[in-house]
Amino acid sequence: MSGKTTKQAEKTKAVQANHKAFYRRKGFLWPVGIVVGLVAVTALSFKLSPFPGAILIRTVFNKNGQQTLAALEKYTPSTPIDVLSNQRYQQGNKNALLDVYIPQSAKQANQALPVVIWTHGGAWVSGDKTDSGPYYKLIAAQGYVVVSVNYTLAPYKKYPAQINELNQAYGFVAANAARYHLNPGKIFLAGDSAGSQLSSQMAALITNPQYADEVGVHMSLKPSQLAGTILFCGIYKLAGLTEADPKMPRILRWGDDEVVRAYSGTRTKSGPLITQMSPYYYVTKDFPATFISGGNADPLTNQQSKPLAEKLTGLNVPVTTLFYPANHTPSLPHEYQFTLDNADGQQALQRVLGFLKERT
Repeated sequence: MSGKTTKQAEKTKAVQANHKAFYRRKGFLWPVGIVVGLVAVTALSFKLSPFPGAILIRTVFNKNGQQTLAALEKYTPSTPIDVLSNQRYQQGNKNALLDVYIPQSAKQANQALPVVIWTHGGAWVSGDKTDSGPYYKLIAAQGYVVVSVNYTLAPYKKYPAQINELNQAYGFVAANAARYHLNPGKIFLAGDSAGSQLSSQMAALITNPQYADEVGVHMSLKPSQLAGTILFCGIYKLAGLTEADPKMPRILRWGDDEVVRAYSGTRTKSGPLITQMSPYYYVTKDFPATFISGGNADPLTNQQSKPLAEKLTGLNVPVTTLFYPANHTPSLPHEYQFTLDNADGQQALQRVLGFLKERT
């Protein structure tokens, strides 16, 4: 082979090698491009809709709820409790279900007991009426009917749909008092986390007619029917949640913003709607006697629970508090009351039972 031919062959091989390298690079870039595109689309979807963020948060919260239920199971009381599950309080709404926990002794004696209507937490986007079932049985075992209510989670419906559903649930419970062996004149509204926000807002609506008019809801219960409220680890000023401490981890601040957005239907962090959703601004001297508590490691305690307790006290509403020093050990997180493996969770339960007994 001549030298010219050899050089030409070498040149051809070099060109082919460059082409192969080029296509290898292109082949590598395709999956990179796909990943980048998916990330961009995902980021855009989180920005445009509350659903992706709500579903992500719901997944985490539901896992925590399952763990809480599993831990509570071993404390199920031996007292026989009948559970009437999935009682429908609103026709045509698959989410409008409630469970009723009735001591068998009340049924046997045809006795009407005070009732605790408990609204579950879960940042308005998660949770279920069964998450703390053993806890409700512990309360029922002491001589109460406990009703655990489901409502449509955000963002499938936004505020005030949940208010209207709970209002119908309350009316349904009162209308079926004889069937459920409860006294409709001794009703306690209770809740944890977002459930505390909902229960306290319902109590404010029932006892403040101007507030009910503003929201546009005709309340099913009368103020005289409320014996008290039981509020754990709640949110009572939503602007305080959306304007969280900048020292908090960014992921927590993002989560707070997302759940308020999902529930309110707006990105607005303040203004008339956020204020209207905040029972702190609408409680009056007619608000029912209240038990309120939060853990010392829960940022909502100083931001939300203590200010509400102080405001109610200033209105001469009977208030029973259970708070802990900042240096209390162990540190008590959000929803500490459902941890019955330590003395503090047990103390919270006993204090709730004492409050109930005092008010009935």
